[in-house]
Amino acid sequence: MATVYYDKDADPRALRGKTIAVIGYGSQGHAHAQNLRDSGHDVVVGLQGGSKSWAKAEEDGFSVRETADAARNADVVALLVPDQHHREAYAKIAPFMGKGRTLLVAHAFSVHFGEVKPDAQTDVVMIAPKAPGHRMREVFKEGKGVPALLAVYQDVSGKAEQTALAYAHAVGATRAGVIKTTFAEEVETDWFGEQVILCGGISELMKASFDTLVDAGYQPEVAYFECVNEMKLIVDLIYEGGLSYMRYSVSDTAEYGDYTVGPRIIDARVRAEMKKVLSDIRDGTHAKKWIAEYRNGAPNLYAQRAKEQEQPLEQVGRRLRQMMPWLPRREVPTRTAARPEPARKPEPVAAAD
Repeated sequence: MATVYYDKDADPRALRGKTIAVIGYGSQGHAHAQNLRDSGHDVVVGLQGGSKSWAKAEEDGFSVRETADAARNADVVALLVPDQHHREAYAKIAPFMGKGRTLLVAHAFSVHFGEVKPDAQTDVVMIAPKAPGHRMREVFKEGKGVPALLAVYQDVSGKAEQTALAYAHAVGATRAGVIKTTFAEEVETDWFGEQVILCGGISELMKASFDTLVDAGYQPEVAYFECVNEMKLIVDLIYEGGLSYMRYSVSDTAEYGDYTVGPRIIDARVRAEMKKVLSDIRDGTHAKKWIAEYRNGAPNLYAQRAKEQEQPLEQVGRRLRQMMPWLPRREVPTRTAARPEPARKPEPVAAAD
């Protein structure tokens, strides 16, 4: 059984009188900073000069400084910029880390795979909320919290876990529950989930099922509703009550198909491929490929993004969403520059600078 911490397990005094530098003010950064401040802590926001988030952070009432200046006198530095920017940001922070300081991250990637090499005298911890920042903030203001993962990578002071728990308490996570894990487990399971089911797997299943129906002569609009639009209905049922509640809620015909056809789609070959994906994540192969891609300007990522935005499934979806005026408008530009700009994406898609 997992070790789970709650409010009663955290001692807020572990952060009393300490300055917390939140580096980044995107999806995670803005939520952490605001929740920490509302919990009574001294927070300064650190950003790269010229950041588009600078004005927003000032508008929200924070003292905003260049990354190095924000870290200079901070007791806890929360590095919350996107993964691919950690190495660059940490280089500015590193001179001020050392004994008595704590480095905190919300995702284990950069530390686990060596993009960031923390000072040997610094406590290194992780608090990884299991929700986008906007939702984390909304729930906190309601007096609740989102669950999080906690891990200690380096405990020089002997008090790293207490510091992490106090931080989790301050951002509201211990209200819901904080699961103890390791840096390796967090990043390896996170990436596996993203690639195999949450993004990669589900996207390909929807595309393949849509294409199968259209190629067989069915109307694209009907195929879209069956293979894409209704996915939300099923996922919501699972989210609220698990697979059993979903199966209870759908027709007997649908439940029968779940048991009999599901294993034909996710067969032994697919399961074997999942194990290969996990192996690539664990041995660092995927991390090396992604960092190399990003540092080369991400040409493959951005070319594929532009191509995917023009797929028939996407074109049909844009038309059909006009039939549902209650939906929030979440359209993105259909043309994308070849070189990524390190700027904030619209909520709730991803973390930002």
